[in-house]
Amino acid sequence: MVARKTSLLPSLLLATAALFGASAAQAAPAQAKDGVRAGGNGMTLYVFDKDVAGSGKSVCNGPCATNWPPLMATASDKAEGDYTVITRDDGKAQWAYKGKPLYFWVKDQKPGDKTGDGVNNVWHVAKP
Repeated sequence: MVARKTSLLPSLLLATAALFGASAAQAAPAQAKDGVRAGGNGMTLYVFDKDVAGSGKSVCNGPCATNWPPLMATASDKAEGDYTVITRDDGKAQWAYKGKPLYFWVKDQKPGDKTGDGVNNVWHVAKP
């Protein structure tokens, strides 16, 4: 029997779909789009300056996470390449890219919106 490497891409599909209520067939993995990282739904992903890269933690919890929904991962998702899985304060899993947790911005209305870039000078689009 040949060992087969599994990809985190199907899990990203499901995590993104679950977050925004889309079916997995409609979603795609996190990707570079127009110079920024986007979720499988095409929505812009953001990073938070107060998160320490590589710490394995998100400091955006409670009301912060209501405005900045995390890109959630499942318990079975595994790190691959520049993507890692961190554990949030509530015990749930979240995707990080190059050590920085990834978030959506609740005020973005459609794919390609980047209205969260620069909010409070601490939120920025996640760059490829």
